[in-house]
Amino acid sequence: MKAVIQRVKNARVDVDEKTVGEISEGYLILVGVMDGDTEADAEILAKKTASLRIFTDEDDKMNKSILDIDGEVLAVSQFTLCADVKKGNRPSFINSASPDEANRLYEYYCSKLLENGVRKVEKGVFGAHMEVSLLNNGPVTILYDTEIWRK
Repeated sequence: MKAVIQRVKNARVDVDEKTVGEISEGYLILVGVMDGDTEADAEILAKKTASLRIFTDEDDKMNKSILDIDGEVLAVSQFTLCADVKKGNRPSFINSASPDEANRLYEYYCSKLLENGVRKVEKGVFGAHMEVSLLNNGPVTILYDTEIWRK
C-alpha cells in the first residue's frame, strides 16, 4: 500500500458539489492499494501513520504524532498512486489492486487508524470523482510504501 500523508490545518473532499468528508488539523492521506497488498500491509500502515511524529512541539521540533495533538484524518483512496510510468508517457495501472480488493483494504486501513487511537477518520467516496481541498501546514508531506516493511 502507498500513502501520501500531508500535514494540514484543514481539508475536505466534495463529490457532486457536496462535502462528504471534512477535518480540522491533522492529516490528509491519499491511499493507493497495490495488487498483492494484504491486511497486514493495512495494519502496519495504520500503525505507522498514527505514530508518525510530524507535528511540532514547544521547541518547534517535529516530535508530536496525530495522537498527541488529538488530530483528525481525511483518507482519500487514489488508485493513481499505483501508476507505472516506466514506459511511454501514459501511466499504466496494471499493478493496482482490483476495485473490490482496493476498497476492502482502504476501508480496513481506515478502521485500523481508529483502532490505533485516531479519534476521527473521515473518508472520500471510493471510485468517485472527488474534489479535494486542503490547507497544507508547512508544507509537510511524507510518502509511505508498505513494501519497505515487508520481510
